[in-house]
Amino acid sequence: MEYHRIQSIDDPRFAQMYKLMQEVFPPEEVLEYSLWAEPLKDEGIHVYVAVHQDEVVGATEYRYYADFRVAMTDFTIVGQPGLGVGRFLMKRRERDIEGLAQASGTTPIGMFAEIYDPYQTMHNFGGVTPMNPYVRREVLSHIGYQRLDFPYVHPSWDHEGQAVSGLDLCFLPTHDELGELPASLIHDFLTRYYSALPNKPQEWQAMMDELAQRPSVKLLPL
Repeated sequence: MEYHRIQSIDDPRFAQMYKLMQEVFPPEEVLEYSLWAEPLKDEGIHVYVAVHQDEVVGATEYRYYADFRVAMTDFTIVGQPGLGVGRFLMKRRERDIEGLAQASGTTPIGMFAEIYDPYQTMHNFGGVTPMNPYVRREVLSHIGYQRLDFPYVHPSWDHEGQAVSGLDLCFLPTHDELGELPASLIHDFLTRYYSALPNKPQEWQAMMDELAQRPSVKLLPL
């Protein structure tokens, strides 16, 4: 299996990946095709696809914030079962983030991810079994992700400014004994991460205001 980085919407693999995204994610979670042009040029945004027999069978996007010492997995798509796509993407991503951290002279404390709550969402993710939210949540729990203890929403990626719910903001700590995160870290991370979306819903603003008033946020079992 090949781990191929996409840095242009003109890359033929991008069209394959985008089709996969449309099949498995709700419309409000998918950035419009042409709007990917600039983000893909950003060296800090890492978009990779898993290619098997000349077909994109999985994809992942992530970034590492050296000043925060945290990574963020924007999304992971396992497009086909029985190929080991999930583990392949995870291990290659881990290796890449380790290299980014070393190059910046920092030691990461963990990685954020937005994880669907199957008890809140009815989306079936295109009927792809590995993408089933019950399956994904249990797998990510096994990996070590934990849920941050606050009600979470985020601005929609369709630029309509809607509040997207049905997810938890989660964190995979580097060390298991970490039981909480500074609320200021979460607030500052989300501020930067969603700076690309100018339209913020009121629900998001209220969540951010509440975070600004808290000293810390507990990590709970997923």
